[in-house]
Amino acid sequence: MSHHYSGPDFAFPNRDARLNFTDLYVFPKAGDGSKSILIMDVHPSVGVNPPGPTTTEPFAINALYEIMIDTDGDNVVNIAYSVRFAASQEGATVATLRRIDGVRSDRTGEDGVAIVEGASVSAGREPRVTNAGEYRFFAGWRSDPFFFDAQGALNNLKFTGQDFFADKNVASIVLELPNSELGSQNLKLWARTVDGASGKWVQADRGARASQEPFLAGDEKVAYIAGEPANDARFIATFAHALQHAGGYSPEGATRAADTLLPDVLPYQPGRQASYPSNGRALTDDAVAHFLAVLTNGKVTGDGLRPHTDLLAEFPYVGPPHALT
Repeated sequence: MSHHYSGPDFAFPNRDARLNFTDLYVFPKAGDGSKSILIMDVHPSVGVNPPGPTTTEPFAINALYEIMIDTDGDNVVNIAYSVRFAASQEGATVATLRRIDGVRSDRTGEDGVAIVEGASVSAGREPRVTNAGEYRFFAGWRSDPFFFDAQGALNNLKFTGQDFFADKNVASIVLELPNSELGSQNLKLWARTVDGASGKWVQADRGARASQEPFLAGDEKVAYIAGEPANDARFIATFAHALQHAGGYSPEGATRAADTLLPDVLPYQPGRQASYPSNGRALTDDAVAHFLAVLTNGKVTGDGLRPHTDLLAEFPYVGPPHALT
C-alpha cells in the first residue's frame, strides 16, 4: 500500500450515524422464486470515526430511507420504496412504507402510495413483522450481517483476524415483495438516506456496492454521497487516483478498474440466485473479498473472515440484535 493513499474515511454523513447507509442486500426468497427480498442497512451501533457507541434510536424521524430501482438500464430511478418514521401517540416509533413511481428523485415526504402504515419498529430480539397483501415489512435493530476486519483496514490492510462487526448491531429495513412489482427482469438498485432536518429533503448518503465510498471517494466524498448513479462517470478519475496509489496500478489500469466499480448500482435479475457483484447480494456473500482484490490489484484477496452464524432462514433474515450498549 502506498503512503500516498489516504485510506478509508468512516465518518458519518452530517455527523449523524442514523443517516449512514451501510449495506444493500437483494436476493430471491428461498423456496419461492416469484418473490424477492430487499434489505437496506443503516446506522451502525458502534462507530469507527468517531469511535464508540452511537445513539440507541435506530432511525431519524426527520429522514427518509429509500431503496431506488432502475428498470430500464439508464441508472435513473423508476421505482422507489421510501420509509419514513414517526412517533405514535403511545410514544413508540412507527414506520410508513410508500411506493413512488417515476424518475424524480426530489421528495415531499408524502410522495407515492402508502403500502404499509403505522408499522411497529423493533427494538428487541423478536422481530415485529407487518404483512400488507403480498408485501412483508420489517424495520428495527438487528445483528449486523457485514463481516470485515475494519481495524486491519485502518492499519494499511494488515489484517488482525478480528471481525469488528461480529458483536455489533445495525438498523435494518427488510422488504419482501412479488417480482411482478419490480417492473423488469434486469434491474439496477441502490439505496439512499434523505435528511429533512433543514426543512428541505436533501440526500445525505447513498450506495450499493460494498466499501467503495469510504475507500475511494477521497476529497470528493461529499459530492459523491450527494450524487446519483447516472452521473457517476464524473468520479472515475477520483476512484482511479485512489486505486493507482492503493494497488500500484498503471494510470490506464486504474481507470479500467474504476470503470468496473461505477456507476454504484447493484444489478439484479429477479428469480436468479444472488451472487455479488453480478446479481444482487446475499447475506453470506463475501463482498469485502471482491472489493479488496480490486483495491489492491489482486495483492490482497480477502481478510480471512467468514459470514456470521446468527442469520435467520426466514423473514427478516438478519439475526436478532446483540445487547444494546
